[in-house]
Amino acid sequence: MAERIALLVASLALLAGCAGPVAGTPRAATLSDGDRAKFKEFYERLNKAGDQGVSQQSKLLKDTQHPDFRQKTCDLRGATIKVEPTWSTLRTDADWTPPGDKTHPRGDVYVVAVTITLRQEGAVVGNQIGSVHVVLLDDEVYGFAPCLGG
Repeated sequence: MAERIALLVASLALLAGCAGPVAGTPRAATLSDGDRAKFKEFYERLNKAGDQGVSQQSKLLKDTQHPDFRQKTCDLRGATIKVEPTWSTLRTDADWTPPGDKTHPRGDVYVVAVTITLRQEGAVVGNQIGSVHVVLLDDEVYGFAPCLGG
């Protein structure tokens, strides 16, 4: 069990840590209220799915994976995540590519600082603060599999 928790915490660290710190002075992205609401709804849906269970959140993560990176998914091994963005840090990140990839995602790429909580069987097994990337493409918000370090 300890090995499994260590693996899950390592996965959580990858989720938040691979993106690294947000360089420079954070500046809020200039988004319309409607687009900003889409990002907020994206994380509300993700957290609600996590509250409903592993299969619901796994399905949502798969369904909202950026279309250019659908083949890159991962297994959270029976865990769920709760993502709490700090909206004042949301900004564009036009040069970002997923770790280990040279292809820039289609759409407008944004980065936001988050607090991520990893739960397994209802118990918190890890917390991490980091940054994640999301994309606005064709009026939809897409994310990246947690193992990609979003």
